[in-house]
Amino acid sequence: MTTKNRQQNRLHGGYLMVLVLVFSSVLLTIATSFISFIILQSKVITQRVQFEQAGQIAEAGLNYYKWYLAHYPDDTTNGTGVAGPYVNVYNDPEGAAIGEYSLTIASSTYCGEISSIDVISEGHTYANPAVSRTVQAHYAQPSVAEYSYILNSDVWAGEDRVITGPYHSNGGIRMDGTNSSVVTSGQSTWTCNSSFGCSPSGTKDGVFTTTTNPNTSLFSFPSAPINFAGITVDLALMRDRAKSDGIYIGPSDKSGYHLIFKANGKVEVRKVNSKEKEPKGYAWGYYMHILNGTSLVGEYTPPSDCPLIYVEDQVWLEGVVNGKVTLAVADHETSGDDDEDEDGGSGPSIILNDNITYANATSGLLAMGEYDVLVGLVVPDDMEVNGIFIAQNGHFGRNYYGDVPQGWLSYNKRNSLTINGTIVSNGRVGTQWVCNSDPAYCSGFKLRFNNYDRNLVLAPPPLVPRTSDVYTFSDWRDK
Repeated sequence: MTTKNRQQNRLHGGYLMVLVLVFSSVLLTIATSFISFIILQSKVITQRVQFEQAGQIAEAGLNYYKWYLAHYPDDTTNGTGVAGPYVNVYNDPEGAAIGEYSLTIASSTYCGEISSIDVISEGHTYANPAVSRTVQAHYAQPSVAEYSYILNSDVWAGEDRVITGPYHSNGGIRMDGTNSSVVTSGQSTWTCNSSFGCSPSGTKDGVFTTTTNPNTSLFSFPSAPINFAGITVDLALMRDRAKSDGIYIGPSDKSGYHLIFKANGKVEVRKVNSKEKEPKGYAWGYYMHILNGTSLVGEYTPPSDCPLIYVEDQVWLEGVVNGKVTLAVADHETSGDDDEDEDGGSGPSIILNDNITYANATSGLLAMGEYDVLVGLVVPDDMEVNGIFIAQNGHFGRNYYGDVPQGWLSYNKRNSLTINGTIVSNGRVGTQWVCNSDPAYCSGFKLRFNNYDRNLVLAPPPLVPRTSDVYTFSDWRDK
C-alpha cells in the first residue's frame, strides 16, 4: 500500500470516528432527554396522584363534619369546646394512616340559634405533606328560602305569571303561567271547580295546565307533602327572644304600627292612630288598609347579633332593608285561640304598603304575619317586594277592590308585582281577580313575576323556618 493510500485510509478513519462521536452524542442526548422526560412525567404523575389523594382527604374532612353535625347539630368545636383548627388522621381502607385533614369551622349565629356553618378542610398525605388541597362547604338545614312558593291549599297560577324557582303546594295546582323550575303537588288528583276556572268541575291531575306556557316536563305529582305545621315558627319563642335580645313592640291600643325600613339600617316605627274607613255597608269592611293618621314612636337599630323585631299588633310595612332582619307580627293573647282581628282572621296581619327593596346584595328580610300578608290598596303601579313572606294561619294576596269608593278606584288595577324571594301561605294565594264582566282582570295586578332569592338560601335572615333538620351542602368549592 502506498503512502498516499495509507493517508487516505487514516483520513477516512478519522471521518468515521467523528461521525461515530457525533451520532453517539446525539443518541446520548436523546436518551438522556427521554429518560429525564420519563422521570419528570413520573414525578408529575406522582404529584397529581398525591394532589388527588389530598383532595379526597380534604373532602373526607367535610363528610366527617357533616356526620358530626347530624349527631351534634349545635357543636361547632368538634367536641373540644375550644376554637380550632381541628386535625384528624385519615386512614385508608386497610386501616393504615396515610394523611390528615385540618378543619376550620365558623358559624353564623342569630338570637342564640345557629343559622349556618362554614367548614374549610385542608388535606395532605404523609408521603408528601407539601402537596395539600383545601375545600370548603356551606352547611345549613334546608329552609323555605329554597322555594318561590310553598302553599297549603289548591291554587291557580294564571297565564301572566312568570315564576323562577321551585313551586310547591300540598293541594292541587293549575299552572297556566311560565315556570323555569319544578312544580310539585302533594296530590295525585284534585277537584278543580269554577273558582279555579274549571267549568264544569272535574277531577284533574295534581298539576295540570290549559296553556302552552309552562314547562310540563317539570311537573311532578304526587310529591311528598311539606309538613306545613313543621315549617311555621314558634311565635312565643320569637317573642321571648325579641324581648331579651331584639326589638319588642307591644300593642298600640290603636290600629297598629307603620314600619319603614331605612337604607341606613334603622327602622322607623309610627303608631297608626286611624285608618280610612269605607262607607257603611261596603262589602269588604276595613279591608282597604289605607293609613289616615300616624305619629312617630321612634327610630330603632336592630341589634347585629339578633336583628329580630316582634310586634304585637297589625303592621303596615315598606322601605329599604339594610342587613338581615326578621319581623314577626303576632298577638300572644290570640295566638292559638279563636279571637279574630278586624279582617275576620285569628291574629294580626302584615300589610305591604309600598315597595320593599334591599340596600345591598347581602341584605335579607323575613316577614311573618300570624294571619295574613296582604298587598294594600294604595301601592305603586309597578310594585317590587323583596323577602320571605309567611302567612302562618291566613293567606298571601291582595283584596278585591273593584267596588271601592270613587276616590280610591284608580288604585284598583295595578300594572305589575315583582316578588324576589319566597311566599309561604297557609291559604290560597291571589293578587289578581278575574270577573265575568272583565275576563282579563278586574282587580289586582296585570303582570306578576316571582323569583326565588339564592342569596337567602345561603345566608337567610334570623330564625327562618326550616324544611328539614338534616344539614346539607348548600355550597361547595375548591379553594
